Amino acid sequence: MEFVETVEQLRARYGAPGEGAVRKVLPMIDDHSRAFLARSPFVLIGSQSPDGRADVTPKGDAPGFVKVLDAQTLAIPDRPGNRRLDTWENIIANPSVGMIALVPGMQETLRINGEARLTFDEGLCEELGMNGRPALSVAVVKVREVFMHCAKCFIRSGLWKPETWPDRSELPTLGEILRDQMALAESADALDASLADSYRKSLW
Repeated sequence: MEFVETVEQLRARYGAPGEGAVRKVLPMIDDHSRAFLARSPFVLIGSQSPDGRADVTPKGDAPGFVKVLDAQTLAIPDRPGNRRLDTWENIIANPSVGMIALVPGMQETLRINGEARLTFDEGLCEELGMNGRPALSVAVVKVREVFMHCAKCFIRSGLWKPETWPDRSELPTLGEILRDQMALAESADALDASLADSYRKSLW
């Protein structure tokens, strides 16, 4: 198998982007982007570790949980989780992040690139709290690029079409997966019960 080694090889295959694909990139959050984020309950954040390992983490909460502080600045609250902190540790070493925001049922997505910093600011954590519990921390993103991404990948995948979804019963539970992958002695039922209890008690 031969691999592509240069940008010139890549462009020879694909050609140059159209004028619209270049011009659509904005340097700030405009009214349309603000309205999109106000309705988005789910964001993916890409980051990179100091040794070059890439990571993408999902963040989800009530629509509008990614707060627009101003046209150049976003705030993303963090909630209790598994404490791996892959993305948060990456941000400390390398602030560059890429984000994709989704709105359920909408096939277009919003892409945002910029630099992030973390804060424990009490006022901001309190403001972005949920159910009476402040955010554990907040990623404050300095926006560099904002643009809409077309619907082709969603059309191809049929992601929002329930009739294309697999029957969940055909797939193993997370408890079964963890039991097998980690060679755990606990039963899958016990692991699933523990996960369900965690979901009930520590989403926020």
